[in-house]
Amino acid sequence: MAHLLGGENLSIAFATRTVLDGVTVGLEDGDRIGIVGRNGDGKSTLMRLLAGRQTADSGRVTVRGGVRVGYLDQSDVLDGDSTVGFAIVGESADHVWASNPKIREIMGALVGEVDWDANIHSLSGGQKRRVALAKLLIGDDDVIMLDEPTNHLDVEGVAWLAKHLQQRWRANEGAFVVVTHDRWFLDEVCTRTWEVHDAVIDPFDGGYAAYVLARAERDRMNSVMESKRVQLVKKELAWLRRGAPARTAKPKFRIEAANDLIADVPEPRDTVALSRMATARQGKDVLDLENVSLSYGENEIFKNITLRLAPGERLGLVGVNGAGKTTLLRLLNGEVPPSSGRLKRGKTVQTAVLTQEVNELDDVMNLRVLEVIEREKRSFDVGGKDMTAGQLVEQLGFTKDKQWTPVRDLSGGERRRLQLLRLLVGEPNVLMLDEPTNDLDTDTLAAVEDVLDGWPGTLVVVSHDRYLLERVTDHQMALLGDGKLRGLPGGVDQYLELRGEALAASSAKSAPAAVAAGPSESEKRDARKNLNRVERQLSKLAASEAKVHTQMAAKVGDYEALGELNAKLAELAAEKEGLELEWLEASEVLE
Repeated sequence: MAHLLGGENLSIAFATRTVLDGVTVGLEDGDRIGIVGRNGDGKSTLMRLLAGRQTADSGRVTVRGGVRVGYLDQSDVLDGDSTVGFAIVGESADHVWASNPKIREIMGALVGEVDWDANIHSLSGGQKRRVALAKLLIGDDDVIMLDEPTNHLDVEGVAWLAKHLQQRWRANEGAFVVVTHDRWFLDEVCTRTWEVHDAVIDPFDGGYAAYVLARAERDRMNSVMESKRVQLVKKELAWLRRGAPARTAKPKFRIEAANDLIADVPEPRDTVALSRMATARQGKDVLDLENVSLSYGENEIFKNITLRLAPGERLGLVGVNGAGKTTLLRLLNGEVPPSSGRLKRGKTVQTAVLTQEVNELDDVMNLRVLEVIEREKRSFDVGGKDMTAGQLVEQLGFTKDKQWTPVRDLSGGERRRLQLLRLLVGEPNVLMLDEPTNDLDTDTLAAVEDVLDGWPGTLVVVSHDRYLLERVTDHQMALLGDGKLRGLPGGVDQYLELRGEALAASSAKSAPAAVAAGPSESEKRDARKNLNRVERQLSKLAASEAKVHTQMAAKVGDYEALGELNAKLAELAAEKEGLELEWLEASEVLE
């Protein structure tokens, strides 16, 4: 494998804190690397150094001549005054990019529903993220670096991105490095893992599951078996072994090697015991939506849905953006009255909702972390164990020093943790979490899951993070944008299958009834057929062009043969131009 780029003896410090201390890493053709570590430990800093976006205090970064490096920044770096189209393809003519099947697929998956002529500043945060990702992926970089690429992507978008990265290059070509808290994504696309901690980098073979196993084994060899961090790693390893058969089937995760490590680890949660505790706290009735419909003007969100939550039930919700996941939580919480049907609420039910809003801590900005929790209560029962406020705060990653930090000085991920803690100490018996993984690193997510394992109430989780959904919920349901709520016995994989079927069906039905000036349904059907035919022909032409270029490279110096091949290229180019015009005409009919 050819060397692409690397960093040698890299060191960098901010104020008095050393983030990286003399680390050496390298990327070779075929590398698929995930970077993990706690927030603030230097994951993004390492990536910026390797991408040439930041300069180390000492050490050097070398890039092999001719290697192109693409970079997706975690922050918004697009020109707000440019249009979506210009931000992605620049001044390229439509027929130039539209003739490329790879670019068309990327556009359709990421920005198909975004107004091509809209200014960037008018887009939502999620739309801006998709535009930036599309701009990067249509390029022909040898190395791409992705800083939190799954932020603002739904389950379907994350699955598409994983598949794209798996198929983007041949096995021994190209390389990517990704920083993300999405553990399913890490496990799906990465063959190596770098853990950034304490200013050093520890490399591991395999994706996230293999990394968890290797880290547990490393810590066992270092005789730190009883440390809090190792216990969390062992517990997560046990879940990977027992709770996710599809994941453990991967050759890179030699699960047999984990048996000794997890022999003494109990199941992540005792479902029967938690159900008994939940029933005692809640009674038999929790929250029921009965024949509920909800409309905003002409927009019908729900159509006659029924949902009954049992004591101790752990439900995960997935769905397309705008399908009503957050609205469903608000219905369950009594914040939104249904247009028809009713919400039945148990007499002892106490709900708490973790929203996506960032202003929920505004009233305690001047308090310290521990003071916020102690205002609620000084001791707590977590999973049958008594804990002080300090112990509970520490369990979710707030060290003793951090416990005395003012809330205003916390990072985004730390505030998210404190939001959740504040809800839990209020002792609700129904907890609803709306995208709880935002801004949390993988270690913190494991700690949050550990707390939720011992929580006996009813849990409803809305998340695009399928790892979290599989980890903390016992079953999932889907909102597909048609106003209905569907059970998913097959989990998130079944949801993705349903979405694929829905998209295939809508391609034939989604066009509105013909108006006087618009094309008829038969014209649209013909246009779709032409579009598919032209795309197949363009793909064949691309293969033919590549073959001719290969032949030309082999005939250097043979001017007669080169002349014939050049004429052949001209014929292919003319045919390609005609097909591109057909593609654009068919596309206009379908708009």
